[in-house]
Amino acid sequence: MSNQKGTFVISLDFEMHWGVADLFTSDEYRDRLMGARRGIPKILNKFNQYDIHATWATVGFLFASSKKELQSYTPDLKPMYRNEKLSPYRLFNEIGNNEQEDPLHYAPSIIEHIKEYKNQEIGTHTFSHYYCLEKGQSRESFEADLMAAAKIASDKNVTLKSIVFPRNQFNEEYLMQCEKAGISSIRGTEDSWIYKPGTRCSESSLKRAIRLADAYINLTGSNTYLIEPFNGTDILNIKASRFLRPWNKKFSFLEPLKINRIKRSMTYAAKKKEVFHLWWHPHNFGFNQKENLQNLESILDHFKKLNKEYGMQSSNMGELAELISKRYEKAV
Repeated sequence: MSNQKGTFVISLDFEMHWGVADLFTSDEYRDRLMGARRGIPKILNKFNQYDIHATWATVGFLFASSKKELQSYTPDLKPMYRNEKLSPYRLFNEIGNNEQEDPLHYAPSIIEHIKEYKNQEIGTHTFSHYYCLEKGQSRESFEADLMAAAKIASDKNVTLKSIVFPRNQFNEEYLMQCEKAGISSIRGTEDSWIYKPGTRCSESSLKRAIRLADAYINLTGSNTYLIEPFNGTDILNIKASRFLRPWNKKFSFLEPLKINRIKRSMTYAAKKKEVFHLWWHPHNFGFNQKENLQNLESILDHFKKLNKEYGMQSSNMGELAELISKRYEKAV
């Protein structure tokens, strides 16, 4: 269905250490995560300056004000991953008691800060950074996890409407559980085979290399689209179009190619009245903040030009899902 105007969507995977706990210890990732905490207010200020609507897909653990509170929301049914490193619950004996003691595993103050800004949606990145395609998890444990995420968010005056699956492990078999939790939109993956959801062990070096190249050279097209609901559900798939890779000194000479690739796709979406969906993690701005924020500002400035020339609009996932759903209702 036509979106009537081109739409620029931004989503951020807000996870802190829970998102990388299987790969790095908190000490190994501390500097980057503390940089993320400093960077989030700067990102929000940029969004406010350019009137950008964004979705902050937040791990449910981060809502907790204390370890006691976190444990009180923990579901009895947990994923039994075959790879034990994937379970964040193994860290419960190591984490601090609150955000002051342990700013890498709690973030209620940041969530409250995001809520202070207009047009910012708090979505979910599941309760425990749940991996929906890994061996050992199940539909039942996913439902328990998502209900825990919805409960802790609700108790903090947040209604979850949008979900981003950790590691982009979108599992279409779990849409019913998402509907049950009140979810109206998900961030699916790009259509190309190099972005097809899979387990971590199924990721080949070839796919990673091609994805890296695709950030600079047009290998998979614009990845813009018209939104359609999933068959048999009211959930809309607001697919990713491009990951905003962080500035890297090693590839700094390629930065103009990366940013221009994004801008060209945005322009295509604006002209064709389609959706362009950009995403990243706040911790991607943990280092090299000056360069990363300059890149972001360049992209947002391009959006303002497209807004003036083609009427392109900014929308978070929840807003866009509501808008498209209303159009479907009118069309029926």
